[in-house]
Amino acid sequence: MLKAGIVGLPNVGKSTLFNALTRTRNAESANYPFCTIDPNVGVVSVPDSRLAALQAIAKTQVVIPAAIEFVDIAGLVEGASKGEGLGNKFLANIREVDAIVQVVRCFENEDIIHNMGSVDPIRDIEIINTELVLADMESIERQRDKAAKKARSNDKEAQAICALIEKLLPHLNEGNPANLLEVSDEEAIVMKSLCLLSSKSVIYAANVMEDDLADSENNPMVQKVRAYARESQNAGCVVISAEIESELIDLSAEEASEFLSDLGVQDSGVSLLIRGTYTLLGLETYFTAGEKEVRAWTFTHGMRAPQAAGVIHTDFEKGFIKAEVVSYDDLTTLGSVSAAREAGKYRLEGKEYLFKDGDVALFRFNN
Repeated sequence: MLKAGIVGLPNVGKSTLFNALTRTRNAESANYPFCTIDPNVGVVSVPDSRLAALQAIAKTQVVIPAAIEFVDIAGLVEGASKGEGLGNKFLANIREVDAIVQVVRCFENEDIIHNMGSVDPIRDIEIINTELVLADMESIERQRDKAAKKARSNDKEAQAICALIEKLLPHLNEGNPANLLEVSDEEAIVMKSLCLLSSKSVIYAANVMEDDLADSENNPMVQKVRAYARESQNAGCVVISAEIESELIDLSAEEASEFLSDLGVQDSGVSLLIRGTYTLLGLETYFTAGEKEVRAWTFTHGMRAPQAAGVIHTDFEKGFIKAEVVSYDDLTTLGSVSAAREAGKYRLEGKEYLFKDGDVALFRFNN
């Protein structure tokens, strides 16, 4: 299962957000730096309204949504790349995740300590990005020395690493994260092998106070974060209120909806953040639907039919024959598999078929 790491400066709302995402109170949330030391890990269901429609068609009581893993990582401080605070531990934890959710404080509150002494979301973002870049520069300089020795013996892989590092170093020296460097498909494979922190995709979570959520688009701090994410990072931004999330944890879905409605909002932002992170990880969903259960299966964008089948079980991939496929839109419009067959929307696809988000599938395979 792919992981997204929740990162940010101390006291920006990371642990509160983690608790909201996982609907638990497992992560300690307190008004002092480094209340999180060891990372908290939780599996989170991906909200998907399509499941209810498929449940009605399949006439089943069992619905299993897709899931991703979130990791609440200790707060970073300036100088983390040189070991300040929990720097080494923090950076090691980031290295183990597949994408980053960077929580940014977008509110003033004298009762909540800010370790920099003031609230400035762009400064905070740049502190984290700079520390990741500095750690990457140190890492690739070590890797360059090792690769250079092998490259002299005509090791093609080592030569490719050296070539990419020579391209990366000036880019990083200018303070740019590795994920903004334009690379070929071949270079992208080499980049992945370097395990760089700043090569990971990022989504920003702008954390606002309860009173600001309904009118968050007029919050100057949120506007700055959105613009920075879009223009400097080519990244997404979701507005959340960790303060509200802490109040929603113990409420039922109906009570939470009523609570948010009273505040003048439809969503606290967590559902948008989960779905945004799912997309950020390059993940999509296909479904299986029958009397036993309706289930969402997670696959990586670009998977062909046998690999998508292997998500269920490796035997499905090894013995793959055909996939019976109908799109979610066609199935729900026509109302049943039999109607989809009659309308010519139910298809048999072979090994070269590229699975699409929303496909409803049944696999044929040899045991």
